[in-house]
Amino acid sequence: MGLPVVFCSETAWARHGADLRRVGQFELLEFFPGVRVEPADVERIDIAFFSTDLYPDHAPSFLRVCLDAPRLGWIHVFSAGVDHPVFGLMLDKGSRLTTSSGASAIPIAHHVVMSLLALARDLPGHLRDQGAHEWRPREVDDLEGRTVGVVGMGPIGIESARLAQQLGMRAIGMRRTVSGDEPCDTWAFDRLDDLLAVVDDLVLALPLTEDTRGLIGERELALLRPGGRIVNVGRGELIDEAALIRSLESGHLGGAALDVFATEPLPIDSALWDMANVIVTPHSSGRAASSGRRAGELFAENLGYFLAGSPMRNEVHRCPTRPPEGRLRE
Repeated sequence: MGLPVVFCSETAWARHGADLRRVGQFELLEFFPGVRVEPADVERIDIAFFSTDLYPDHAPSFLRVCLDAPRLGWIHVFSAGVDHPVFGLMLDKGSRLTTSSGASAIPIAHHVVMSLLALARDLPGHLRDQGAHEWRPREVDDLEGRTVGVVGMGPIGIESARLAQQLGMRAIGMRRTVSGDEPCDTWAFDRLDDLLAVVDDLVLALPLTEDTRGLIGERELALLRPGGRIVNVGRGELIDEAALIRSLESGHLGGAALDVFATEPLPIDSALWDMANVIVTPHSSGRAASSGRRAGELFAENLGYFLAGSPMRNEVHRCPTRPPEGRLRE
């Protein structure tokens, strides 16, 4: 049997090829966007790297090849989330699956802090005034002394809580199983109602599963303090979007910074676009060059483990389910 064949984009190879060659021997099959992969080559693929440069435009064609590859033994993805059905299909066909969990933690945590500051200091209002050439000084809030609840204490949540504390905030984490080594006081999920009642700001940084879909609905929003704010960098379906809009319109919820939505791209007629107390970003919190670099480093590390027959980092054995019409997302 010959060397294993690694399938990756031309861009990924240009960026990470030197590091990959250092970890072991393999054959390379490059993916060129818009160019058909010959059936004989599809049959040769053993390993695939779904890199950030392929998302979103070339993801369907690349992943279609991976699904059709009968020998595919392992695919590594640039993202942390694998809640799209395509990844479940990979597991169903016997392929191993690893993620780049942690690769985007720093830029996403920076986005969280940016969002907390922007909401507290009414950056959206200042930008509207600037556009209208209006000079309107006003009182704003400090983050110091506020309490932030961080739901989901993976790499993103841990870094977000750490940075929030550096700004003088009290951080309370929440996760399924408390390990005791978190950077802040951390509660289990059965205390969600308690958390909502004491926080000024709520950060959602957890993956989408059947247990977390709709985690924040009408009842949970009502438990938040009047004027509370939400930052969501997890998945849009974590929140009942209609209930969120009603809470924002009523004034009970003071503001929201949303990087993820139930439907992406966000429909043009969504009320969220025009709400004065909402910041909309296009699922871009992790789109920094450092994220792609770290994802490539994780793939190179795991490639060495795979070739040596050793356990790999961030291996997923069961994917969370989601409606089949869902679009592939980071």
